[in-house]
Order: sequence, then C-alpha cells, then structure tokens
Amino acid sequence: MQFETWMLRGLFAACLAVCALILGAMLNATPSAAQLAAASRLGTILLAAPTSCALAQDGVICPRHG
Repeated sequence: MQFETWMLRGLFAACLAVCALILGAMLNATPSAAQLAAASRLGTILLAAPTSCALAQDGVICPRHG
C-alpha cells in the first residue's frame, strides 16, 4: 500500500509540473500578429502573408496549386 501511495504522489507531482510548464509557455508566448507589428520592414510582413486563397469560392476547400 505504501508503494502505491508514493507512485500516486509522484504521478501527481509530474502532472502538476507539466501543467505548470504548459501554463508558463502560454503566458510567455508572443502572438504572431504582435511579432509582425514589431517588424518595421514591409518585406518581412509580405513574406509572412499567405500566397494562396484562405477559402475557395465555393466556401468548402481551397484547391492546391502545384
């Protein structure tokens, strides 16, 4: 019974650590829009822009070219 208790406590600590790391990564992440706004060169923004349609005319799928 003692072994199972230590295993559960260890699993709880590991899950808590993983959740804390994920939460910290989400709080410290910089959105791509803010990264683009910080870029002063127009070429950087144009390179990050999509080159194909976001939604096809029928509204279902975007066809692949190439």
